[in-house]
Amino acid sequence: MKAATRPMRRTLERWVRSNAVGALGFCVQLFAVYVFIRSFKIGPLLATALAVKTAVLHNFIWHHLLTWRDRHCEKWSDPLLRLLAFNVTNGGVSMAGNLFFASLILDRQWISVLGANLLAIAVCSSVNFVLSDRIVFRTDGGER
Repeated sequence: MKAATRPMRRTLERWVRSNAVGALGFCVQLFAVYVFIRSFKIGPLLATALAVKTAVLHNFIWHHLLTWRDRHCEKWSDPLLRLLAFNVTNGGVSMAGNLFFASLILDRQWISVLGANLLAIAVCSSVNFVLSDRIVFRTDGGER
């Protein structure tokens, strides 16, 4: 394989793994929002926020173990710093996107809360991949 195609192939493989993790996170988020609303009687916006946080934590663990497993941590504190960066970047994008779509849709009653979550996840996933690849899981050597 030519040297120029290796980084592209690695990025494509990482993107596929990221989407697999995201698909699982999607299921976690939808299940969590359902449980928070039905079982705990939490309002739709708060339930969405809690479900997003649940999915963000789930996704970080799998991204750390699977998607970017080749980007090793040098110090014991690196995973904690990555978790913080992941919460700020991916968590921020996901929270803002989900709450924006949930409030927009709930105000207009276009579709259900679960539908709003689905739409937000679809919009935010590409942004989150780039943030994870370029910021959260970047190594000191700038590996991509």
